[in-house]
Amino acid sequence: MSHTRDEIIEKGLLAALELAGERGWQALTLSDIATAAGLKLTDFHGIATTDTLADAAEGYFDKAMSGEGVDSEETARERLFDVIMLRFEAMEPYREGLKDLMKWRERSAMRLAKLVASRKASADWALVSAGLDGTGQAVPRDLRALGVAYAIGRAERAWRKETDPGFARTMAELDKALRQLEEGAGRFTKFRWGRPRKSSDEGEAWSDEPPAPDTPSAEDGSAPEAPPKGTSPA
Repeated sequence: MSHTRDEIIEKGLLAALELAGERGWQALTLSDIATAAGLKLTDFHGIATTDTLADAAEGYFDKAMSGEGVDSEETARERLFDVIMLRFEAMEPYREGLKDLMKWRERSAMRLAKLVASRKASADWALVSAGLDGTGQAVPRDLRALGVAYAIGRAERAWRKETDPGFARTMAELDKALRQLEEGAGRFTKFRWGRPRKSSDEGEAWSDEPPAPDTPSAEDGSAPEAPPKGTSPA
């Protein structure tokens, strides 16, 4: 039975993470990985090495972010929170192997440089998964992705120390980072439009539409001025 390139990389990656949880990423050989994955070593020829599999980890878990869809009634921050947490839930069964892979990756400046590009791709897909990838938004997409990448990185550091099966530490750190991102987006909107967008506005500070003008209402104790007697409204 032949396997596609993507199938070989996916099977190899998951097998490698299982093995890394037992013996560490650095100790793995491609032959060991092939056996654990139920593949032949020749299946990997010209397709993947252990480094290739390491590089594939971020993208593999990114796919989980688009696995369930989002609630259109939720705010931008809530949608981002939901899709990013799906990623951590998908990572959890491979916790030990991933933690060792992360430590191995941090020992090399070149591998860390690759991680920067991978993290940007993760942030881009988080925006897509949350329905926030439109070009018509106040904060430029690259700037949005930079902020989301930062939030994912902070949450990942918390996840590595997580002891609660309910992800309490991870969720708290992610929520904090996304709130800071939301505040930053609001400041950007204020700079662009001259006043901040209210949190109740559609899309919050992510939208490209100018904030709705303030309208007097009975709630704030004011009412529109009545036209002078004998005149008709313009």
